[in-house]
Amino acid sequence: MNKKIKAFFNFITYDIWRVSEAEVTHTKFSLYNIVKTIILAVRRFTTDRLTDKASALTYSTLLSIVPLLAILFAIARGFGFDNMMEEQIRSSLSSQETATGTILGFVDSYLKQTKSGIFVGVGLVLLLWTVVNLTANIELTFNNIWQVKKQRTLYRKITDYFSMFLLLPILIVVSGGLSIFTSTMLKSMESFVMLAPILKFLVRTIPFALTWLMFTALFIFIPNTNVKFKHALFSGIIAGTAYQAFQFLYISGQISVTKYNAIYGSFAAIPLFILWLQISWTIILFGAELTYAGQNIKNFNFEKDTKNISRRYRDFISILIMSLICKRFEKGEKPYSAEEISLEYKIPIKLTHQILSLLQEINLIHEVAEDTKSENILFQPSIDINKINIELLLNRIDTNGSEDFKIDKDHEFENHWQTLIETRNFAKMQNCAILLKDL
Repeated sequence: MNKKIKAFFNFITYDIWRVSEAEVTHTKFSLYNIVKTIILAVRRFTTDRLTDKASALTYSTLLSIVPLLAILFAIARGFGFDNMMEEQIRSSLSSQETATGTILGFVDSYLKQTKSGIFVGVGLVLLLWTVVNLTANIELTFNNIWQVKKQRTLYRKITDYFSMFLLLPILIVVSGGLSIFTSTMLKSMESFVMLAPILKFLVRTIPFALTWLMFTALFIFIPNTNVKFKHALFSGIIAGTAYQAFQFLYISGQISVTKYNAIYGSFAAIPLFILWLQISWTIILFGAELTYAGQNIKNFNFEKDTKNISRRYRDFISILIMSLICKRFEKGEKPYSAEEISLEYKIPIKLTHQILSLLQEINLIHEVAEDTKSENILFQPSIDINKINIELLLNRIDTNGSEDFKIDKDHEFENHWQTLIETRNFAKMQNCAILLKDL
């Protein structure tokens, strides 16, 4: 039994990451990818300390919830459906009746102050800054999950975020109207015995479907990168279902607390609301991590081996990739992308990216765009391919980085330094002049 447990643990932590699509059936490979996606999402959720980030977003949400809802209700009043929106929010947050009532009371006071002209100037700027700050914090957290260093520009933040705020009240009301419409249709169709159970099932799935779509849109829209729909939808279904299940358990828990201690249940409204926000953000961030893992799972194949790669094998891959790029350039063919090199020559994509990054650092290759509309990055030689030989490549790899330390290599340790240089020169002596395009 111990051997089986160890073998299983070794498989999911090491062997499964080394299985290629050609080695197993398509069904088994797809199943392995699902397992790897879940393992990677859980692992990164822990290492990225997303529970701490969920706490930070909970705090930001508490500060911003009244100004945010004030903007949404102001937009809704402009369209004339603020009452419908309030009903929908109360329905969506039925587990937070006390907290929702208090917050909506604050929102109403906020809007009355604005209407009377008291809330102008600095107050309006503070309102907008609070909302933009919350959305910027959410974007920053999602970008960290996706390892995106570049955030939206200020102009894009303003246009994208306020476009979202304009659409959100409409979507809330439309979703509420859809629920009412389907409920009405169900009542009128009760005479059709065969269809009634199907329609009842469809009506019950509407809240789930709307939650799935909301989470999917969140996972696609928020990160400042290209997120594929299928991965966002899969995560949206998982996270949305978990959120609905949490809502059900939360409501049941609140009822139990109120039953046993009415005073404690009333007192606990605010801390329970904070707990609800914390767990909700935790579910959302796990969904974002799951989306990233699903879309980038191939980047983590051979991860342990890539981290522990030998110096000799790294040099071999460097020579191989540089040779391929030079050959392609000499033939006048379309340059390689990282994905093409990885797939054609069975080099792990993460290692491929590392070597291409190294070759860029030592100024032997540079990036080119496939065309003005495509985001596909290709790689071309940066100098004359008739000058790129093995000696040039290995010398640039050897000397890449800092050597500015206070160790005395000119006098006290001169023999050590010269021995290293001579050994490297001897190793390169026989084949140093071979051009990489001729390998």
